[in-house]
Amino acid sequence: MRSTFKGLLALAIACTASSAWSATLDNVKKNGVLTCGTNSATAGFSLPDNEGKWTGFVVDYCRAVAAAVLGDAQQVKFIPLTPKDRFTALQSGEIDILAHNATWTSSRDTSLGILFAGTYFYDGQGFMVRKADNITSAKGLEGASICVTQGTTTELNLADYFRSQSIKYTTVGFADEEAVVKAYEEGRCDVLSADTSTLNASRLRMAKPDDSVVLPELISKEPLGPAVRQGDDQWFNVAKWTLYVMVAAEEFGVTSKNVDAMKSSDNPSIRRLLGVEGSIGKDIGLGDNWPVEVIKQVGNYGEVFDRNVGKDSPLKIERGMNALWNKGGVQYAPPIR
Repeated sequence: MRSTFKGLLALAIACTASSAWSATLDNVKKNGVLTCGTNSATAGFSLPDNEGKWTGFVVDYCRAVAAAVLGDAQQVKFIPLTPKDRFTALQSGEIDILAHNATWTSSRDTSLGILFAGTYFYDGQGFMVRKADNITSAKGLEGASICVTQGTTTELNLADYFRSQSIKYTTVGFADEEAVVKAYEEGRCDVLSADTSTLNASRLRMAKPDDSVVLPELISKEPLGPAVRQGDDQWFNVAKWTLYVMVAAEEFGVTSKNVDAMKSSDNPSIRRLLGVEGSIGKDIGLGDNWPVEVIKQVGNYGEVFDRNVGKDSPLKIERGMNALWNKGGVQYAPPIR
């Protein structure tokens, strides 16, 4: 009897905790604004200008979620967070969704009470060095001091890599990316290590970008994606399928410019994608037209990539692994049916 009581008590506690976060979609609709936690110093991904206007790849993802839920991509409140406090802000309910340059890992997915809702950018950790040092490989970093952002997977990856290579090094840690870049520019470390997307963005913002180079090696897998709280399956689906709709739209050639015309397509896959047929709206708790609003107001995955970090941006990052699955990459949306 006692064990049965304990089991029921544990179940009740779990259900109470789950229900506390089971109404995120309703709360966002009620508040009329999506609260998105992000970083504030990565050009191309998430960066406010002098007037407080946010732009970037992950910024556009949050705008896409707002378009899906509220019908207005501009109804987003961006909360700048450091790597050390980003997960706490999500756990506490301070934000509705986390769209940071955060890596999806097993421990984060299983021990923090959060879930990653897909991968919007496949990345890897690398190194930036000064050209004058004539370092051409990560294996030439014996004894180097390396600037890193605290609270990230960067430090753990460094430990694994240099241990496997029997290379000695020291880390110099800082709370956020801006402080790390400043320390590197001031010569307080020999090397800067981060995801290569961050390194390329940081280099462009330096006073003398041509004085540094990003080495070719990648020492880790860094799948970056949005995260939500565990226990709210409906909101998890909204976050996940907003991303997949953008990816699928690129695959089917649906863009922000032709989306209205494409609703008349005879292709059943396109008609289901755009809510003309099927139940993509009802199944997720949104109107049938929500995918159209996402694509029309924000764009498909390729449009968002190109203008923020790709060929139409200062970063000029190649699609690489982030190309669609049928174009040599690994970006892939499950079937919408």
